[in-house]
Amino acid sequence: MSSVVTPDRETAVLGRVPTGLFLAGRWRPAAAGGVMPVEDPSTGERIAEVADADVADARSALDAAVAAQGAWAATAPRDRGEILRRAFELVTARAEDLALLMTLEMGKALAESRAEIAYAAEFLRWFSEEAVRISGRWSVAPNGATRLLTMKQPVGPCLFITPWNFPMAMGTRKIGPAVAAGCTMVVKPASATPLSMLALAGIMAEAGLPDGVLNVVTTSRSGPVMREVLGDPRLRKLSFTGSTEVGRTLVEASAAQLLRVSMELGGNAPFIVLADADLDAAVDGAMLAKMRNMGEACTAANRFLVHESLAEEFTGRLAERMAALVVGRGVEDGVDVGPLIDAASREKVAGLVSDAVDRGATVVTGGTPVGQRGYFYAPTVLADVPPGSRVLAEEIFGPVAPVTTFGTDDEAIALANRSEFGLVCYVYTRDLSRAVHTAEALESGMVGVNQGVVSNPAAPFGGVKHSGFGREGGAEGIEEYLEVKYVGMAL
Repeated sequence: MSSVVTPDRETAVLGRVPTGLFLAGRWRPAAAGGVMPVEDPSTGERIAEVADADVADARSALDAAVAAQGAWAATAPRDRGEILRRAFELVTARAEDLALLMTLEMGKALAESRAEIAYAAEFLRWFSEEAVRISGRWSVAPNGATRLLTMKQPVGPCLFITPWNFPMAMGTRKIGPAVAAGCTMVVKPASATPLSMLALAGIMAEAGLPDGVLNVVTTSRSGPVMREVLGDPRLRKLSFTGSTEVGRTLVEASAAQLLRVSMELGGNAPFIVLADADLDAAVDGAMLAKMRNMGEACTAANRFLVHESLAEEFTGRLAERMAALVVGRGVEDGVDVGPLIDAASREKVAGLVSDAVDRGATVVTGGTPVGQRGYFYAPTVLADVPPGSRVLAEEIFGPVAPVTTFGTDDEAIALANRSEFGLVCYVYTRDLSRAVHTAEALESGMVGVNQGVVSNPAAPFGGVKHSGFGREGGAEGIEEYLEVKYVGMAL
């Protein structure tokens, strides 16, 4: 599919996106009239302005969610599921425009944006099917005198804080199960990429979602505005996707109201290539695991741990593939790699590379910023990265692949587990027994065996240690939005 996009089409797509707050089913400006800019990271230019909410707006959003909660919880599961199904169909039908919108505000190449739109839509379809599968239990008490009934009911009003790197999929991954379970919600998208969420809100309304079930608050003052919602006793759940640092602060803030909390936080994913790995498959998987979303993903391979017998050939092949990637504005034809989200992100990536080189690492390809405008960084492979390098310990969030070696499987596992994070690991081996042993030994919420992408709406996504808690997607995903009530019945 061609990705040639004219300026007129860019303008038309941007012009169709609502830019106000979405409260109680209505679009409205911020109470104080404030607006905030949205920037194209490939040019650094302003492409839109959206409402900049304050504390009063946040309070109004929660008011709307609370007012809608009772009726929405009482809505038939089939009706909730049908709304999600219609939303899936609308997102799918408008995939091209939604993909272009995402590329304009986030920077990723159109092929990446199309893939995200398809992924985002699948959460709507998956949870449309889960809505009618919420079940309880009926049993006889051990003494036979009473009956034990358990039922599952919606948690209640939720607050969702979503990130900039997957601006629609991280929304549908939360909105889908909440709608299916019968919860209302306030959504605060990232200030860098609010347009995709605003477009999604319009689609959900068009699909028949009642007023007040979904409320969207865009703001440049996330801290004080979200504290207003977190401190309100009517809120019952918080779900956040983002950095571990911010997640820790939100967990602390949620403690006063003892909220149900789901946290999908940072990662430092090891990509392990064992001695018997299929090298062709490993390099293919490495490209997917590293370069999905320009490396700006919590699931991105962060450390490449390669058996010493394969390291030279693996590094050479990976560098050849990385060097062949075309860097440029995501709307341009043939572009593989777009910009990083902002100047600070590019500076961080450059700093991590410089630190590794100063410690003795070798730049095999890349290692420099690209272009005179926008926030581009060349796809980079580093060889012989020594222990202690920041690039092995910190989340890179950019197109940099640091390679280090190991001698035994046990050494690889120890190196992989030597991190405060535990979101995902990747393992390449031809041996099934070896794969199972390694997967069991890794301290991680997810493991990809001979595959470089693990994300799937039908699977439970989430991590351990400082990568968070709770699961999104799969049969487990809807449980985060349900409370279990036990009823004892004397007969």
